[in-house]
Amino acid sequence: MKLDDIKKLHQKKYRNQFGHFLVEGEHLVLELQKAAQLSPALLHSQLLVTDKYQHWQSPFETRVISDKQMAQIADTQTPPGIVAVAPVPDIPGALVDGERAIYLHEIQDPGNLGTILRTLAWFGGFRCLLSPGSVDPYNPKVVRSSMGAIFHVPLELDVSLAHLAERFARIACLDMDGVAVRNDAFAGHRCYVFGNEARGVPREQLQNFDLHMFNIPGSGAIESLNLATAVNICVYELMR
Repeated sequence: MKLDDIKKLHQKKYRNQFGHFLVEGEHLVLELQKAAQLSPALLHSQLLVTDKYQHWQSPFETRVISDKQMAQIADTQTPPGIVAVAPVPDIPGALVDGERAIYLHEIQDPGNLGTILRTLAWFGGFRCLLSPGSVDPYNPKVVRSSMGAIFHVPLELDVSLAHLAERFARIACLDMDGVAVRNDAFAGHRCYVFGNEARGVPREQLQNFDLHMFNIPGSGAIESLNLATAVNICVYELMR
């Protein structure tokens, strides 16, 4: 890609147009290189480095650029001197045997999504489904907060609730009046729905679903958990 086009990848519309996103910093580039060993499509990534990183060992096509050019491309205030341009992975097909789906409805916070992806990658066996209106997972802030997990978790974008009902016979979600997640029944689902940080799960849209309610028991001192924390606890419980 041309440098002028790479600069545009900070905007979602151009990430969609070009089918690429930015990967910034040593750690993330290393994670991308590890993922490329298992996903040949990622070998088409391009690496941009300043003189500091000109001897970096990479399977990608590499271009040395100036510090000024790097500052124009990098999203962080202190550019690290190494940025990759990676292709957006193809949307995966049906769930594989033993795989579970975590569905996030209109999640907005990049940090929350990045944290959730890290948890899913840590345990494995999960894919992340995002509803329309959710934060773009290829937003530089999400990519950074995922710490490379974004390369290891299958992602499906713009999955509507209606489509969800067609794919999964039984769906679980959290509710204060539900059964505790430690109950054995919690593990008997393929799809787990979590709602927006402020509005929660859209109950009116789920009335015709075979929906099973569960809760995370607490002291009752506060009303709710952070979304990423709730997902992390549920995923841990599923793997326990």
